[in-house]
Amino acid sequence: MRFIRKVGDGGYHLRKVNENPPTTEEQARSRWESFRKHKPRLKDLLLKEQFGLCAYSEIRPDEHDLETHIEHIRPKSRFPTRTFDYHNMVVNALSNTDLQNLPKKEYFAGHAKGRNYDETLFISPLMEECPRFFRYLSDGRIAPNITLSEEEQRKAEYTIDLLNLNSQFLRNRRSIWLDELDQLIDEYLHDERLSFLADCELGKTNGRLRSFHTATGQRFGSLGKSVIKENYPDLL
Repeated sequence: MRFIRKVGDGGYHLRKVNENPPTTEEQARSRWESFRKHKPRLKDLLLKEQFGLCAYSEIRPDEHDLETHIEHIRPKSRFPTRTFDYHNMVVNALSNTDLQNLPKKEYFAGHAKGRNYDETLFISPLMEECPRFFRYLSDGRIAPNITLSEEEQRKAEYTIDLLNLNSQFLRNRRSIWLDELDQLIDEYLHDERLSFLADCELGKTNGRLRSFHTATGQRFGSLGKSVIKENYPDLL
């Protein structure tokens, strides 16, 4: 999970409807449905902030033939007044169409989370420190960082489980990518081209990042941090 820096308020239409927010679950559902024609532009704004990545899983949908949906971090069914709050919205992978091709146990991100949400435990991508809670393993799993306190590990485990970030779907794709990346790093380990490789894998192309950016950054270690700081400060 990487930190998402929110910019702006989502534009006129969202700002206008948020002047009188819904107060019940039914109102939230109905008014969100009525907002349908403005959702494509809103989704574009959110994806730009996220550099094209799913906010929770960091998979880049267009690299994996997936679609997207707008996710409410605090579920609108339980927090109806936050339905049109731009700072409660991110974009996640998986549309309703994608769900038809996945068994329910493989749902991840917002579709796994549903209306469940414990604010005292959930690690949000809007928290600047969120990347430090997770480690990405060679077999494709995501795990709590071993340097965390017991309470912080509990939060990391809660978030991983709630979002099903270790679904077989995600594990397979992470492990394939990390295996390829590890081979490249081993090949260039004592080569001046390693910095170029880090730049290619961690930098932006047409404003987008490659899938699993945080996992990739962990593989490059201090070199990765240096490349981002020097060449892509807006990613910090």
